[in-house]
Amino acid sequence: MSNRLATEPSPYLLQHADNPVDWYPWGEEALEKARREDRPILLSIGYSACHWCHVMAHDCFEDEDVAAVMNRLFVNIKVDREERPDLDQIYQTAHQLLTQRGGGWPLTVFLAPDQTPFFAGTFFPKTARYQLPGFIDLMENIARAWHERRGEVLAQNEAVRDALARQQAAPGRQPALSDAPLADAVRDLAEAFDPVWGGFSRAPKFPRPGELFFLLRQAQGGNAQAREMALFSLRKMASGGVRDQLGGGFCRYSVDEQWAIPHFEKMLYDNGPLLHLYADAWALTGEALFADTAEGIVGWLLREMRAPEGGFYSALDADSEGHEGKFYVWTPDQVRAQLSAEEYAVAEPVYGFDLPPNFENVSWNPILARPLNDVAAELGLSADAAAARLATARAKLFAARETRVRPGRDDKQLTSWNALMIGGLAHAGRVMMRPDWVDAAHAALDFLHAKLWRDGRLLASVKHGEARLNAYLDDYAFLLDALLETMQAGYREADMKWARELADAMLLHFEDPEQGGFFFTSHDHEALITRPKPGHDNALPSGNGVAAFALQRLGHLLGEARYLDASARCLRLFQTHLTQQPIAYPTLLAVLDEALSPPRVILLRGPAGALREWSAALAPKLGARDMVLALRNGLDVPAALAKPESDRPVAWICSGTACQPPVTDLAAVLD
Repeated sequence: MSNRLATEPSPYLLQHADNPVDWYPWGEEALEKARREDRPILLSIGYSACHWCHVMAHDCFEDEDVAAVMNRLFVNIKVDREERPDLDQIYQTAHQLLTQRGGGWPLTVFLAPDQTPFFAGTFFPKTARYQLPGFIDLMENIARAWHERRGEVLAQNEAVRDALARQQAAPGRQPALSDAPLADAVRDLAEAFDPVWGGFSRAPKFPRPGELFFLLRQAQGGNAQAREMALFSLRKMASGGVRDQLGGGFCRYSVDEQWAIPHFEKMLYDNGPLLHLYADAWALTGEALFADTAEGIVGWLLREMRAPEGGFYSALDADSEGHEGKFYVWTPDQVRAQLSAEEYAVAEPVYGFDLPPNFENVSWNPILARPLNDVAAELGLSADAAAARLATARAKLFAARETRVRPGRDDKQLTSWNALMIGGLAHAGRVMMRPDWVDAAHAALDFLHAKLWRDGRLLASVKHGEARLNAYLDDYAFLLDALLETMQAGYREADMKWARELADAMLLHFEDPEQGGFFFTSHDHEALITRPKPGHDNALPSGNGVAAFALQRLGHLLGEARYLDASARCLRLFQTHLTQQPIAYPTLLAVLDEALSPPRVILLRGPAGALREWSAALAPKLGARDMVLALRNGLDVPAALAKPESDRPVAWICSGTACQPPVTDLAAVLD
């Protein structure tokens, strides 16, 4: 028999619809039951592509004995963290407070009926192993503490609420803005940098796009150390198994320091920023590896993640046929069976099939183990001949892999994650001169506008045509930023109109005009035990950082003081944090950078055909602080952008409030 999750649209909740657990989705029915019966809540948060969520589901939630204890002792609530990032954010923070260590998924939290957490953990097995208590014993002990030591629990709850409240940034006396946090952040990253494998941590290693964005900005300003750390890390990531060498796109993170073995889930949200980064790395260096990596992300996106209406799905599972990575890994015999001897001679050393197995001691996850030119020289082949053999080998292996049982796909479409991908797609399309990528970004924007923009407000998620859930700060901020990227790749009047509407809605529904910054939830959102105003970057960029960045840029474009002032208030709120721990706030560092040195705005006006030629010539010359808008004759544009029309292209170049005389010669613009 199905439980209450059977009517939910979330693919993750539907995975649990046949559990013997009496699951509730988050909502008033479950919360009221807990209050009425004075029962604690067992809150389980995860997502559909999460490997350890599946393991705990099989071990615990599908087990009749475990479910019987859960149903007897608790009100059980299952939450999709991708649909409810507000809840996930609160209870991940609570986990950190209660356990003094980082959380993750699955997240398992026990709450009082008033939603205050009093015990938290992540994965638990049915019986004690992995140095973890068995889930049945744990639940019995927690229920006993709730009933027999209520006073201690309630006293701790009060302390937890106070601690959550203190997490909020508060404005104090602020020093004058300076670029010191930028230099400090480069220094801190250099201390954490892995000079052998790249990245900024030991295993597990996450791509951390925010830090790489920051370093590339500094590199374009002439910082050689920042350039080397960023490009070295991007090369190592692109050469590892965290990148799907056959099908394109990146998995969420690597379990080892060499980027070789990922947890195999692929998420939309990080592939968008990574696409942006690899396009910029290609523009800086011209290296084929960076171009191939960007093209692979887009190939995967349009082949496997694009919905018929133009938006993008959320994620691919790590598991297939009950085993993590089974879709992606090989044995040398499986590879030989698909390739000619000549193709195998190239593919074996390039993809590392001649090395010891790198996945669970029995299988091989392809990596770029050796440079193709070195392999070509050893085989006495020209570089072109070796590349041709590797290309046919890769195509054959990909085709063979396509016949396997595929990992599951989470087919809900999230506004914020779509926005991150749209921004990356538009930016890469402009930088790499791929108008077809820009067209795909426009189609996704049009889908979001048609399905998720209602009466001046955004919704957060759509599945099977049904849009739902009040949108969060990330939805508004990421989408505004994506619109700014897309307008630079191909200006449309409707996109500027929507950008202004989004900016105004964000100020109206999310800003704290007194203290500065933006709440994660809107002023009319469901009341939860705390209302975060997050400034630091996690796997996703900070909503406050992106909001301040996009508002600052839109303010400079339109000469709109309201947007500039809101950005400045947000930056002031977090300024002390930037000084104390700058690298935790890479997106806000970009806001600081452009507050100190306003972006350069390049407006082009003229006939459409000639503007395309100018835009193509400018694309490889533009840096992180540049914004370019190509406004063909006949467009209706805001007053601040309304430059005179001409039968030949004209460029206006401005920084802050200072503009140079108009330029009519392309060579002069390039200079």
